[in-house]
Amino acid sequence: MSQTSLPPRVCSHCDGFPVVHITTGTRTPDGQRRTLAATCPACKGTGHRTTTAALTHAGK
Repeated sequence: MSQTSLPPRVCSHCDGFPVVHITTGTRTPDGQRRTLAATCPACKGTGHRTTTAALTHAGK
């Protein structure tokens, strides 16, 4: 019998948008805006949170 897994839960800190680009206000020589990428520190850029069971299993 195969096991069915639930879809991963969306991170509650970033609501599934794990990486955002923030404009610095400056422009490149060709006119494009310079941006910085910022990742969610809670999910580390995955957009999904891990379950408590997975965290306790990983520690053993």
